Amino acid sequence: MRLTIYQADAFTDTIFKGNPAAICPLKEWLPDDIMLAIAAENNLAETAFYVPVDDSFEIRWFTPYTEVDLCGHATLASAFVLCNYEDYPENSINFYSPRSGSLPVTVLEDKFILNFPKDQFSEIELTQELRSATNQKPLAAFKGKTDYMLVFEKQEEIARMEPDLPLIAKLDARG
Repeated sequence: MRLTIYQADAFTDTIFKGNPAAICPLKEWLPDDIMLAIAAENNLAETAFYVPVDDSFEIRWFTPYTEVDLCGHATLASAFVLCNYEDYPENSINFYSPRSGSLPVTVLEDKFILNFPKDQFSEIELTQELRSATNQKPLAAFKGKTDYMLVFEKQEEIARMEPDLPLIAKLDARG
């Protein structure tokens, strides 16, 4: 099997900065276990796969451990790849996810505007399991529909963070 896989850093214009994602354009869906194996091989937070469907693109995201409901930075990276490497001519990209619904992206010159579903976060108990998810010490924890959010005192703590990805994969959330 021969596939094209791109790696793009979202939220930056500097190499080795931002949030990396792998992007794998497909003509048709591969079996889930193959996409999961590709994501594990890429070993990035997410690998996005998309397939053209009529005038839109169905999109799915995999971590090295599981499929997730939604990933903003990998969707942004997919839009970037479509426009810059896959010769997509339009300035409106209609992504659709079976798990998250319509995810439109508008391209204005070199800017990508994403319109995603809103999530509501509520503060939750900062459990030992959440504390163990990283080598840094969070101050508080919040949970939305599919994500946990940990709060830290300083940005430098986040820059030095070493997440325990197998532990995070076991949590009842996307990440």
